[in-house]
Amino acid sequence: MNRKQFLGNTVKAAAGMLVAPHFNILKSKPKMYDTIIGHGDFKYKVHKSWGDLDRAKTPVKNCHEMVMDSKGRLILVGDNTKNNILIYDKSGKLLDSWGIRYKGGHGLSLWNDGSEDFLFICDSKGESLIKTTTDGRELMIIGHPSKYGAYDKKDKFKPTESAIGPNGDIYIADGYGANYILQFTKDGEFIRKIGEGRGTGQNQFQTAHGVCIDYRGKGNPTLLITSRAANCFKRFTLDGQFIEQIDLPGAFVCRPVIHNQNLYSGVCWSSETDYVEGDQSTHPFKVSPKSGFVTILDNKGKVISNPGGTKPKYKKGKLQRMVQEQPIFRHCHDVCVDNDENLYVCQWNANKAYPIKLERV
Repeated sequence: MNRKQFLGNTVKAAAGMLVAPHFNILKSKPKMYDTIIGHGDFKYKVHKSWGDLDRAKTPVKNCHEMVMDSKGRLILVGDNTKNNILIYDKSGKLLDSWGIRYKGGHGLSLWNDGSEDFLFICDSKGESLIKTTTDGRELMIIGHPSKYGAYDKKDKFKPTESAIGPNGDIYIADGYGANYILQFTKDGEFIRKIGEGRGTGQNQFQTAHGVCIDYRGKGNPTLLITSRAANCFKRFTLDGQFIEQIDLPGAFVCRPVIHNQNLYSGVCWSSETDYVEGDQSTHPFKVSPKSGFVTILDNKGKVISNPGGTKPKYKKGKLQRMVQEQPIFRHCHDVCVDNDENLYVCQWNANKAYPIKLERV
């Protein structure tokens, strides 16, 4: 049975359940939803309780980000110091947990040196990036940029994300601080600042929340950098030259996640308006509280599906504002894609919710 045939059968089977209002379905909180969300070829069945654990033993506060390692394990970072790191298998079983000091456990990136996986953890409250083994042994710490001549001591540094370049260079997004991308060598030596800090200019960011290396295009890999409060991603060369901006009206996107030829991102809020005139120093757009969805783009930067959000629409080639359509998520902070193209969604400020699985259909 192909994917479309399976989807057709699933929708028919679920039709009787969808007679009741969607809100009531959510309210019953079953272990596995029969709700199908998404658009086009990217539709998913919601497994709301996939990551639920014993809160007395392994509590979470905010599930910030998740990656899949070379063994197929799903590794989650959060800001509860009883267990900053949770490691799941794909069935939702807890395999391991560790981490007791990352009060601002926020960003999580995985890098393999050809023989071993390593984690890069951004502690936004600890003002540091920490490189560790997957079992928690700390190998390197990059602290406040003033130590390397990049910032003054008084400058705020609250790193939110990191990415590792093809030569091992480390890129740190100071998304809650001065809004630069800081480039270091693999050994922690400072190279340069990328961008011009907070603002609305071409080389500036409104919450540089995420960064990743994009290998999809022809030629050299590039940096994709989030400008969350401006509802866009910005593309730069690896040495910091601006290339393009990808506008995502209505979507306060978190970090970009590349899987095969597509780009995925958690949307932390919908925008209530297309644009707010006046002072643009903080938020060009007004947020809709307690909203959120997932957005998926193809390799040309076109939105092709919004699980939990409105269907993407283009008018004369311009993407129209996207908002939350179904109240399934609350502040999607990250999305992880496994090797079967299922998604795992992490949420911020969502009543201490564990990750949700979206099974591709």
